[in-house]
Amino acid sequence: QVQLQESGPGLVKPSQTLSLTCTVSGGSITTNSYYWSWIRQPPGKGLEWMGAVAYSGSTYYRPSLKSRTSISRDTSKNQLTLQLSSVTPEDTAVYYCARKPQWGPWDDHESYDYWGQGTQVTVSS
Repeated sequence: QVQLQESGPGLVKPSQTLSLTCTVSGGSITTNSYYWSWIRQPPGKGLEWMGAVAYSGSTYYRPSLKSRTSISRDTSKNQLTLQLSSVTPEDTAVYYCARKPQWGPWDDHESYDYWGQGTQVTVSS
C-alpha cells in the first residue's frame, strides 16, 4: 500500500519561501511511469496542480507558477520537496502530494491514484 505524507510549516510569512516535503512509503518514487505531483486547494476554491517530478527526475510546472516553484526529489529518502518563493496570502491553501500512474493531463485529478492527507499552509504576517 502506497502512502504519501506531507510535512512542513503551517505558517509562512509573506515574501518568504514555502517549503514542504512529501515522504513516500510502500513504493519507490523512481518506479517507471509514475509521476509525483504537488496539488493545492485554496479555501473555497478547486484543486490546482502546481507541478510534478517524474520517475526519471524530469520536472513539470504550471506555467503561471513556474517562476516561483521548484520541485525536487531525494531518492535515498524517497521524498519529494516543494519550494514556492515570494508567497502572498493568496498562496494560503491545503497542499497535497499525489501519484499519477501514467502520462496525461495534469489537471485530471481523477487520474491520481494515491494522495497524501494534505497539509494546511497559511501565509500571514
